[in-house]
Amino acid sequence: MREAIGIFDSGVGGLTVLKALRKRLPEQDYLYLGDTARLPYGSKSETTIRRYALNAAEHLFRNDIRLLVVACNTASAFALPALTEISPVPVIGVIEPGVRAALAGGARKVAVIGTEGTIRSGAYQKALHRAAPEVSVTAAPCPLFVPLAEEGWGDHPITDQIAEIYLRPLLDTGLEAIILGCTHYPLLRPSLARVAGPGVSLIDSATAVTDAVVQRFRGPSAGRGGVGQVAIHLTDASDRFRRIARAILGSDPEHLEVVDL
Repeated sequence: MREAIGIFDSGVGGLTVLKALRKRLPEQDYLYLGDTARLPYGSKSETTIRRYALNAAEHLFRNDIRLLVVACNTASAFALPALTEISPVPVIGVIEPGVRAALAGGARKVAVIGTEGTIRSGAYQKALHRAAPEVSVTAAPCPLFVPLAEEGWGDHPITDQIAEIYLRPLLDTGLEAIILGCTHYPLLRPSLARVAGPGVSLIDSATAVTDAVVQRFRGPSAGRGGVGQVAIHLTDASDRFRRIARAILGSDPEHLEVVDL
């Protein structure tokens, strides 16, 4: 494999980023690392999240990546400065692209939903206030959304009911946009869109970070044509991962390897 674009996530949610990137930059090679043996990151301490993220990045660096995409919102929230400091290649997280996408639509009342860790970090809230102090920002953790996404219940009455419980207090404030601050959450878009209604934009972090990569990526292989290779490294390769990966990517991963970090 030529120098690849490296993508790191705590588990399977980052596959939504891989799928979006392959659609926009199909000629590139990709190396995806899912730290599936140590997920979820969202409920762990800041120190542990940072240590795990650095372990994962160092593995990708040893494989000669040309760009690091931190697809995990929790790792982006707690570890992005540390990753950027040690990285020999450009690093792109999901938070700033998501914030830019929300503001680009003109929203002035924005909510952020994510894991407990991402919301606790305040990273999205701070980034929104820095970029647009006049914007009203609310945030809420939605811990049940990840297992629902992994069950494949993105368009399901139970997901509608849970989304109503989580989102109704936010929607009653007159929201204009919701940032999906977890890469699992785009898998729930049908249910979330029904509950949010047509007047509320759902900002997909996978799409937003893909836009950022396309804008910044200037590798010599850009535009070379053809279809690049994809390798997936996992710290634990369960049947569950394969099932979810198949649902997201549309086929079984071709090159899958279990690694130690």
